[in-house]
Amino acid sequence: MRERLARLISNIINPFLVSVIVILLLAFKATDTVVDAVKWALISLAISVLPVFIVITYMVRRRKLDGFFVNPRQQRNVIYILASALGALSCGLLWYLKAPDLLAVTFTAGLAAIVIFMTINYFWKISLHTAFTAAAVVVIIMVYGVAAAWTFILILPVAWARIKLKQHSAAQVITAGLLAAAIVAGVFWGFGMVG
Repeated sequence: MRERLARLISNIINPFLVSVIVILLLAFKATDTVVDAVKWALISLAISVLPVFIVITYMVRRRKLDGFFVNPRQQRNVIYILASALGALSCGLLWYLKAPDLLAVTFTAGLAAIVIFMTINYFWKISLHTAFTAAAVVVIIMVYGVAAAWTFILILPVAWARIKLKQHSAAQVITAGLLAAAIVAGVFWGFGMVG
């Protein structure tokens, strides 16, 4: 029963869904009209989340990955390289197209995080589920304030699920959460997005 619950949590609160939700929330917060929000959300998703999702789907079907969210550390290297390249392209495009600063800075933080996590992955399988959730929580709290503080509780079931499914150790989920939060907070501070 616990393993089934862990798998459910892991499948629902996953890096793809978390990314989509954060991009939508930020697009609507950073723009004045629904049309602009939808435009920037679609552009952001099309140049980041969608390509990675398509490649991972292809790799899973070709049995080059054991699964979407269950795979050995070595299988992640290709995904990290792809995500880093797309992250750099996404950042460049968003800054070039004069996207709302909130989105461009968030993508910059994402790029910094993915490069750091890619480097760590060569030695240690750090938890992307926990990292994405923690980063999302930090961004949402910085943008929406104290009213969004409740989102912090989302990190705990994700971390528990990844440990329960034996995908990560406690050290790997704790490190992922703290490091992702620190990277996001540092990049936002560096761009003057927080006081």
